Amino acid sequence: MQIAAAMWWFYISKILEFVDTAFFILRHKWNQLSFLHVYHHSTMFLFCWTYVKWLPTGSTFFPSMINSFVHVIMYSYYALSVLGPRVQRFLWWKRYLTGLQLVQFTIIFFWASQLVFRGCEYGKWLTPIGAAYMVPFLFMFGRFYAQKYCVSAVVKKAK
Repeated sequence: MQIAAAMWWFYISKILEFVDTAFFILRHKWNQLSFLHVYHHSTMFLFCWTYVKWLPTGSTFFPSMINSFVHVIMYSYYALSVLGPRVQRFLWWKRYLTGLQLVQFTIIFFWASQLVFRGCEYGKWLTPIGAAYMVPFLFMFGRFYAQKYCVSAVVKKAK
């Protein structure tokens, strides 16, 4: 029952993640409302609801805790970034946040995959969907990382 309660709170946290989207809209920061952002927030909300409704167990607890850990670091970064230039100069580690997200998606993909291949019967229909769900995130976040940090670094060196 405690895991089911934790999963419920995790789902509530996904609702709260819509707040940053609301801030983007209210501040007219349309460039920050990328397809990646909208896809990630809207599908995670629906995906988490599915897990809370049909599979609020240990098999969903592990990836949820990894995601929560990453989000604590990520939103701490965002909170620090609004404190102005005196604090922003210490926030050189933004690229590592995206790297951490990629590691998270990779861990969850392989963790869910091993449940499928080991024949875990509980949640058998949802676990392969969970593994497959990580693939678009790996591609989109990987592409974002490459464009933002790899291509831009090459362009800067060329100048």
